Amino acid sequence: MSRVLHAGVGPPEWTRHNGTVTTFYEEIGGFETFRRIVAKFYEGVAEDAVLRPMYPEEDLGPAEERFLHFLIQYWGGPTTYSERRGHPRLRMRHAPFAVTPEAKEHWLRHFRAGLDEVQLTPEQDQRFWDYVNHAAQFMVNTLE
Repeated sequence: MSRVLHAGVGPPEWTRHNGTVTTFYEEIGGFETFRRIVAKFYEGVAEDAVLRPMYPEEDLGPAEERFLHFLIQYWGGPTTYSERRGHPRLRMRHAPFAVTPEAKEHWLRHFRAGLDEVQLTPEQDQRFWDYVNHAAQFMVNTLE
């Protein structure tokens, strides 16, 4: 299955080591690393007065699982997200919510905590951080 990405962000590059192709997903530790990042992120969201109202479900578990599988797929892991949900259509799925510059900053703060939780190499961290900054800006849909 081909990788389904969201508009404005190209596919991550894969690296070769001794003739073997390695995805960023594999390079940083696979499922467990992504699970830890997303779990820490949602710990912050659960207590955030700006972001929590954007999650209509009382239980954040399903949103956490969707985000986990989206990130895993984006970075070269299993395509579970698309198999379950189809194309990400991120802007469309977030359109009912006012994603403001303030919300973006809160989102980035919690994602930063998730990345800090897993202590990637400086290069890996920068690569991931560059992506989430771009994605967060892409999701802003109102300036109010």
